Amino acid sequence: MPDNRKYRTAAVGGTFDYIHTGHKALLERAFDTSQKVMIGLTSDDFAASEGKRIEHDYKFRRAQLVNFIEKEFPRRDYLITRLESRFGPGIFTKDVEAIVVSEETLPRVKSANLKRTKEGLEELKVEVVPMAKDRNGRIISSTRIRAGEIDVEGREK
Repeated sequence: MPDNRKYRTAAVGGTFDYIHTGHKALLERAFDTSQKVMIGLTSDDFAASEGKRIEHDYKFRRAQLVNFIEKEFPRRDYLITRLESRFGPGIFTKDVEAIVVSEETLPRVKSANLKRTKEGLEELKVEVVPMAKDRNGRIISSTRIRAGEIDVEGREK
């Protein structure tokens, strides 16, 4: 049966310290639009260099992400790579056609596309996912989950 998704391969990235509603929306868009999803998972060192305080190490976050994907998107083609910088090397290849980002990270795509065009590659198509918000309109984030304000669905504790 042919796969009629828009892209052969799309990239998405994140720290995925807690897989929350916003992460689910990003991954859902990536898997809905692409035959294969390349997921950049932030390394512990890169997260620290970006000022992120994470609770779970890379190994735990990767296992959690694999479990989530296998449950929510069974038998789908994906690859998880370690992110040591804002953009993994995979998005600077002709294989990746699109990138799935939140509104928050959309401005970073411009620099990736500039680098791609300098290397003779087409610009990435961009799939923008709105920020997930709780019932009070506040953004759902791992920071708020870690602080005990909300759960992964954005419900107040």
